[in-house]
Order: sequence, then structure tokens, then C-alpha cells
Amino acid sequence: MPTSGDGPGDLPRAHVVLLPSAGMGHLVPFSRLAVALSPSCDVSVAAVLPTVSSAESAHLDALFAAFPAVRRLDFPLAPFDASEFPASADPFFLRFEAMRRSVPLLLGPILAGAGASALVTDIALASVVIPVAKDLRLPCYVLFTASAAMLSLCVHFPAYLDASAGGSVGDVDIPGVYRIPKASVPQALHDPNHLFTRQFVANGRMLATSDGILVNSFDALEPEAIAALRDGTVATGFPPVFSVGPLAPVSFPSGETAKNQPPYMRWLEAQPAGSVVYVSFGSRKAISRDQLRELAAGLEASGHRFLWVVKSTVVDRDDDADLSELLGEGFLQRVQGRGMVTKGWVEQEEVLKQESVGLFVSHCGWNSVTEAAAGGLPVLAWPRFGDQRVNAGVVARSGLGVWCDRWSWEGDEGMVSREEIAEKVKAVMADEAVSKEAAGVRDAAASAVADGGSSHGNLAQFVQRCRDRSVSK
Repeated sequence: MPTSGDGPGDLPRAHVVLLPSAGMGHLVPFSRLAVALSPSCDVSVAAVLPTVSSAESAHLDALFAAFPAVRRLDFPLAPFDASEFPASADPFFLRFEAMRRSVPLLLGPILAGAGASALVTDIALASVVIPVAKDLRLPCYVLFTASAAMLSLCVHFPAYLDASAGGSVGDVDIPGVYRIPKASVPQALHDPNHLFTRQFVANGRMLATSDGILVNSFDALEPEAIAALRDGTVATGFPPVFSVGPLAPVSFPSGETAKNQPPYMRWLEAQPAGSVVYVSFGSRKAISRDQLRELAAGLEASGHRFLWVVKSTVVDRDDDADLSELLGEGFLQRVQGRGMVTKGWVEQEEVLKQESVGLFVSHCGWNSVTEAAAGGLPVLAWPRFGDQRVNAGVVARSGLGVWCDRWSWEGDEGMVSREEIAEKVKAVMADEAVSKEAAGVRDAAASAVADGGSSHGNLAQFVQRCRDRSVSK
């Protein structure tokens, strides 16, 4: 996305430092923002090694190799004893906590040495990063890596808890937005002592003291939430909200040719237009073996071609299970030619561009939603945890797809049956109205990022703010 028409004779370039947290759902939008800013600003990305997942490590290596203008800043972690947390604690939440504890000790000297004129921090780190930036008199912005609806929940939730005086979490009515049903509130937030809840509430309370919030969404996709955040309805005195999405995917040179491209891409290119159901539940959470087998049987019974990315562990480095064992005896043989199943990392944005793909069965991680919106690909929403039911609500409200809100997610008893899965896949694939509405979302996304569009203008405003700061230093 171009951000400015200015030429080389302009005022000094701003130096924007980006600080992502852990997980591909956070790293990917930061990489996209870095590349989008790089024509107009000097950009550095603070990286923590080792990463939690192999996918993150590979992505960082590819980013710095493909875009030399995006500089690397090493961010070391202070010693962290994970034994104070349950053995079952999510490894990504633990990394959030390790980073949060390291920030007050180590981030200040890194930023001072970098000569930054602005900092963009991940929402997961906001409450500890903003005070460090203020001590340095450095403008601090937050990149919110989920939907604007989820941002409005994050902003309002501390006040909701204060008003409930320790009561249980129910439906949450967000001023100026809409009601988030109790069943859609992220599971962890129902437990006030959960590590994620403590982080979420602390970050939500601190957002109003930032210099602004960037969100990877666009005005036409989430009109209520974005307007209510901007006009102070969700919280009075809230800083500027820059809707800058959908941030464009970043292409890394792979050296691939038609002969050596991944098997799944060769297979997709050989399928008829609109015939393939793409199934992926993202990089963060695994599905139980029993539910995997129901999904396998449902895809088989649907009669449609499919590409399925299977994930059976939370961290990819731990995933050594055999596909045949996971999906049931004879499944791979029975669907051979009609179905392609992989456990490897898939370049999803490339998959979604394929003419053969007609439906995306998605967990509704926000990167997946924005990629589907940009491509106008209908979504069958099956959220699994965290913010994903809130995001699935955005999918349904915007016309990007459909959501069976009775389908279970992590922690619910029961499973979604093979019969339900097959029936819904067949119904959505046959519904021309769904495809037409999704195409309308695609057109709105294209308008937002085009020259003169809302997201294009918002990103340019953000760049100008950073540039003004670099001049005044």
C-alpha cells in the first residue's frame, strides 16, 4: 500500500520501531505493516529469539532477507521461570509474559540506541511498553492484531469488570457497538485469575494513554466498531484509531518454478474453478483427534474437492503424528485425487488467490478473515478459541460468510458431527448469494486500500505523524 507521494527531497524520514509479540497471528500483521511503511519510513523490527514456533523463525528470516530496508533489532529476554505457571499453560501466553517482564528492564536502552522517532507495540505488550516509551518521550502506538470489534471489547472490558464488582462474566454490551454474547467472550476472560485475563485487562486499561491505535481492518467491514472507537462512545478521550487494513500480504522470493512449487499448489492449479474447499484452523490451536476424524468424515461425505491443513499440536515443533493415524484408517486412500491433506506450513495468501478455491472453512483468526475479505472468498466460520467468535460475528455481519454459532469450540462438551459438517459445506458451496456478498466485501476492501481510500489515507496520516515527530526532535 503506498503511503505518500513525496519524493527524495523531503524532510528527514521517520524511524519507526515495531515490537511484535509471539505467534504467527501477531507476527504476520507486523511484517505486513513493516513492508507497507518501508517506502516512507525507516523501519526496524525488534525480534526475540528463539521463537516459540518454527514458522515464526522461518518468517523472520524470510522477511529480513527479502526486505533489507527493514532492519532487525535483537530484543533479549530476561531470565524467566515458567515453573510458577501450570504445566498446561499455553506456550504463547508464557512468551507474552516473558516479554512483558523483560520490557521494563531491557527495552529502553534498545530504543534509545536505535534513534527511534516512534514505536509501534503489539497489543499483548501495551501496558508495559507504553510507560517505557513515555519515559523516553517517544510516541507509542499500538497495533491491534485482531478485529475492531475485539478492540472495542478490550477497551471496554476493564470498565465492565469494575461495574460487575467481581461477578461472573455474561453478555457484554459495548457502547456504540453491539452486544458480545457470553458464549463469544474469549474463554480465558471468564477466569479472572487466568494469565491471559490479567494481561488483557492491564493492556485494555493502558490503551487510552497511547498515541494512537492501528487496526488491520477497514471502515466498510466494521463500521459500528470503528466509528464508536473514534467518536469516544466506547471510551471517552480515546486516542486516534487508524484503520489501515487489509494490510497487503508480503511475498517472499522462493525461487519456485512450476516444476518445484509445493505439491498443494500444483494440485490446486489442476482443479476446476470454484471447486475446492480450503480448510485451515490456523497456527495457534490444535483440534482433538476425535474432532479431526469427524471433520475428515464430513469432508469426505460432502463430495467436494478439498485442501486441508491439519494441525494436531499447539506448537509446530512438537507435531510428529502420522496423518493416517490422525484421520482414520483408509481416509487418505479413499479421498486420493479429490482431497489434498498436509501438515506443513502453507502460504495461505497464495492459496486464497487460486481460482479453484471456492470456500474457506476457517477458525476466523483475524489474518485469515482479512485475507478472505481481500480475495472475496466466502468463509464458513468455525471459531475455536480466543477472539475467534467475535471475529466470526464480523464475518456474518459483513456478508463475508456464514457462521454456525452453535458449533462447539475449545472447552465445550460435544463435537460437531460429520453429518453437520457435510451438510453445511454442501449448502454454502451451492449458495450463490453468499459468493455475491463476499465479492462485495472484496470490492470494499480494494476501495479502502486504493489511492484516496480510507485505509490508504489513514496509513498516510500515521506516517505523517511519525515524520512530524522526527522533524521536531
